[in-house]
Amino acid sequence: MKVKLIPVAILALMLGSCVSSKKFKTVSSELYNAKNELAATTRTMNDYATEISKYEAQVKALSSQNDFLRSNNQELINNMDDFTTLTSKGAENLEKTLESLKEKEVSISRLQDAITRRDSVNLALVASLKGALGNLNDTDIEVNVEKGVVFVSIADKLLFRSGSYVVSEQAKQVLGKVAKVVNAKPDFEFMVEGHTDNVPFKTNAEIKDNWDLSVKRATAIVRVLQNEFEVDPKRMTAAGRSYYVPLVENNSTANRAKNRRTRIVVLPKLDQFFDMIEEGMKNPSIQ
Repeated sequence: MKVKLIPVAILALMLGSCVSSKKFKTVSSELYNAKNELAATTRTMNDYATEISKYEAQVKALSSQNDFLRSNNQELINNMDDFTTLTSKGAENLEKTLESLKEKEVSISRLQDAITRRDSVNLALVASLKGALGNLNDTDIEVNVEKGVVFVSIADKLLFRSGSYVVSEQAKQVLGKVAKVVNAKPDFEFMVEGHTDNVPFKTNAEIKDNWDLSVKRATAIVRVLQNEFEVDPKRMTAAGRSYYVPLVENNSTANRAKNRRTRIVVLPKLDQFFDMIEEGMKNPSIQ
């Protein structure tokens, strides 16, 4: 990554002389507040992911318990012919086991229904995105589902020039197609993540390091989606991941190119997912 430092430094000095100290403090304060908001949003997303994992673990545990109870129940039925008399207490225990089994089956069915409906929505969204994006090289753009969320991963070379965070005209064509899909689905929010490779960025007046570059690229994408394609800014979050979440090892030129990317992570509102579960628990007709 080659950067001409001298012209940039001169430009930075010229611009710096035109900015008042008061304005600089205001911008610094706004940047500090934005970073705090991003950190809070990231923590909230992690909390939501933990909640989903907990519910999925409960479904798995209930399924295991269901299988265990079924096995025990079948053994009781198979052994009934071997007993000349079934005591009233034994009959009562068997009845309670059967009732418990039925209740757990209903709970499992409703939890699985909510998860299935969520997955169906995700698959429909993937189909819509792939249909809108059309015939693109798989090495440049990928649409997939990961851990319950849909994401669009766009290669760095399709979006930006080396060391730059200015969105290319070619990239705007792709972003316009993504915006068309997300604008048609107002119940979804999404996060734009910037990722770099691990090559140290040569500090200049505009970009300090790979953290800074990844964040600036994410905010550049967000601005294009908002200003040029009318995506509601309240639905978007911009985040920079630097080089700490690579797809592959940064041990070759080809691998580093894969790691330089921007991900648009589509996030269904988690309160809607929990509403699906609650609805299923209250309404026996939803199976």
